[in-house]
Amino acid sequence: MSKVPDLTKRLLLGRALSSSQQHEQLLKKRIALPVFASDALSSVAYAPQEILLALGAGGLVMYHYTPWVAAAVVVILLTVVASYRQNVRAYQSGGGDFEVATTNLGGNWGVVVASALLVDYVMTVAVSVSSGVENLGALLKFMQPHEVGVAIVIVVLLTLGNLRGLKEAGVAFAIPTYLFMFAVLSMLAWGLVRLVAGTDLQAETAHYQVRGDETDLAGFALVFLLLRAFSSGCAALTGVEAISNGVPAFRKPKGENAATTLLALGVVAMTMFGGVTAFAYITDAKFAEPDQGSHLIDPATGKAVTDADPVIAQVAHTVFSNFSPGFALVTAMTALILFLAANTAFNGFPVLGSVLAQNRFLPRQLHTRGDRLAFSNGIIILATMAGLLIYAYDASVSRLIPLYTVGVFVSFTVSQVGMVRHWNRLLAAETDAARRRRMKTSRGINAFGATLTGIVLVVVLITKFALGAYIVCIAMPLLFLLMKAIRKHYDRVAAELVPSGEDVALPARNHGIVLVSTIHKPTLRALAYARATRPSTLEAVTVAVDAQESQRLQDEWDALDIPVPLKILDSPYREITRPVLSYVKSIRRKSPRDVVTVFIPEYVVGHWWEQLLHNQSALRLKGRLLFQPGVMVTSVAWQLHSSDRLKGRIEPPGPGSSRRPPRAGAPPGAGSVSDRD
Repeated sequence: MSKVPDLTKRLLLGRALSSSQQHEQLLKKRIALPVFASDALSSVAYAPQEILLALGAGGLVMYHYTPWVAAAVVVILLTVVASYRQNVRAYQSGGGDFEVATTNLGGNWGVVVASALLVDYVMTVAVSVSSGVENLGALLKFMQPHEVGVAIVIVVLLTLGNLRGLKEAGVAFAIPTYLFMFAVLSMLAWGLVRLVAGTDLQAETAHYQVRGDETDLAGFALVFLLLRAFSSGCAALTGVEAISNGVPAFRKPKGENAATTLLALGVVAMTMFGGVTAFAYITDAKFAEPDQGSHLIDPATGKAVTDADPVIAQVAHTVFSNFSPGFALVTAMTALILFLAANTAFNGFPVLGSVLAQNRFLPRQLHTRGDRLAFSNGIIILATMAGLLIYAYDASVSRLIPLYTVGVFVSFTVSQVGMVRHWNRLLAAETDAARRRRMKTSRGINAFGATLTGIVLVVVLITKFALGAYIVCIAMPLLFLLMKAIRKHYDRVAAELVPSGEDVALPARNHGIVLVSTIHKPTLRALAYARATRPSTLEAVTVAVDAQESQRLQDEWDALDIPVPLKILDSPYREITRPVLSYVKSIRRKSPRDVVTVFIPEYVVGHWWEQLLHNQSALRLKGRLLFQPGVMVTSVAWQLHSSDRLKGRIEPPGPGSSRRPPRAGAPPGAGSVSDRD
C-alpha cells in the first residue's frame, strides 16, 4: 500500500527525470510556436467579439467603426511584436520584462512589471478557459448550465498536463493549435472564395437589432466609446510577452529562435484577427450583453435575444453554410485552442515565479523543479488562483475581460522604456559603425513601442477602470508590497546569518535534560543516548500532573537504580509545557554561556492516523523550545512495529532535487540544492 501514492503520481505525471535530462526538454520552433503563442492566437475567438460588444453600447450605428478599431489594434500588435523581437535577442535568461526593467530601470520597476505579469497570467487562464467553455456551449448546448464546473475541470487537466513536463505538454498542444490555425485560415479563404463568387453571406444575427444604453453619442462621449472598443480589442495582444519569459525553453540559438517564433506569431495573429473581424463586419454579425450596456432585439417579436452564439461561431456558420463539417471543425478547434491558450500562462507564470524566487522576491519553493523538471509549485499556484477567479465570476467572459490587459500593458510599456535605456547604454560604449546603426534601429523600434503601448495603457485604465479594472489596480500594488516584504525578509535573514568571530566560540557547559513521562523502552533509549553524548550535567525531568503517578514513577526509578537523577517539576494547573520551559529558562539565567540540550523520546509510526494518537505533547513542547536561545532539541526515535511496513522503501525524488544554475554575480551557494531554505 505504501507504493500506491507514488504509483498514482507516476501514472499522472510520468517517470521522474534527472537533472541531466533537462536539455531534452528544450523546444524546437515548430513546437514552441503553439506552446507560447496559443494565447495570442486564441484571442481571435473573443477580441473581435469584444469590439462589437463595446461598440454595441452606442447602438447599431457604431458598428461602422469596427474596421477602424480593428486596424488600430493590428498596428499595436505588430508594434509590440517588433519591439519584443529586440527584447528576446538581448535578454535570454527567461526573466523577460522583469529582467529588462530591473537591469535598466532599477529593482522597484522590475517588481512592478513582475506584479503586473503575475496578475495577467492568472487572468489569461481564467479568461481563456471561460471563453473556451462559452464557445463549446455553442456546440453542446447541454453544457451551458454547468460552465463553471467544466471550466474548473479544464484547469485541472491543464495542470496535470504541465506537471508532466514542458516538452510533453508542448507536443500534446501543438497538434490542436495547428488545427485551429488551419481551421480559421481555411474559413477565411473559403469565405473569400464565396464572396468573389457573388454569394450573399449573412450571419444568423444579421436581421437582429442592437440597442445600446448610450444613444445620440457625440463629441467626447463618442470618442470615449471608440476608445473603450479599442481597449477591448487590445485583448488580442495578450500573450505576446510569454515568449520573452520562455526563451530558456528554446533550443540554441535561443534568441534568434525566439525572435523567429515571435515574427510567425505576429503574422498569423494579425491575419486571423483581421480576417475574423472583417468577416464579422461583412456578414453583419451582432453580439450584445446587457451587463455591458447593449441588447440584441428580434424585430419580429420585439423580445431580447440572450442566446446568440459567439461571433467566431456565427462567422463559421455563415461561411460554411454549405459545408457543415467545416463549421463543426472551426467551433470545436476554437473551444480547444481557448483551453490550450491557458497553457501559455502555465509555461510563463512558473518560469517568471522561479526568476522572482531566485531574486528573493517570492518564496524559494517556486525556484525548485519537480519530478518532471517543471516548476511544479508555480503551476499549482497558478491553477488555484485561476480556479478561484472562474468560480467567483461564474466563468463569465464579459465580466472577466475588463480585468484583462491592464497588467500586460503595464509590462509592455515599462519593458520598452527599459529597452531604450539598454540601447543608450550600449551605444555609449560602441564604436563600430555597423553595430551602432543596428542599435539605433532597435532603439527606435523600442521607443515607438513604448510610446504606443503607454498611450494604450492610459486608454485601458480610463475606459475599463469602472468596469472592473480597479480590482487589478488594487491587486498589483498589494502584490508589489508583498514581494518587497519577502525580499526584505530574505535580506534580513541573510544579514543575520553572516558569520562573526563570536559564532565559533564553544559553550562553557552543556546541560542535558531527558524528558520522562513513564519508564519504558523509548525512555531508556533516550537516557542511554543522552549519556553517550557526555554532557556536562545530565538529569531526567518529569512533570507532576498527578501526584500519585509521580510518586510511583519515583519509586520505580529508584528501584531500577537508573544512574541519572530524576527531577519532578510541580504543576498545580496540570500543565506540561510551561513548567518545562520555566525550568530550562532558569538554567539559562544562571549560566548564560551554557547551552541546554533537551532529549525528547518520540514514537515512529507507520500510519498517518497513528501520528494523531502519539507525540502530540512532544510536538507542542518542541515547538516552544525551539524559540528559546541556547536550547537544543534532540528527538530520540523509537520505531513501533507498525513502522516496519515502511522499511526499505525507495524514496522518490523530493521537490527541489533540481534547481536552475545560479545567476551571474550571485553569492556562493545561490540557486544550489544546499541553499533552498
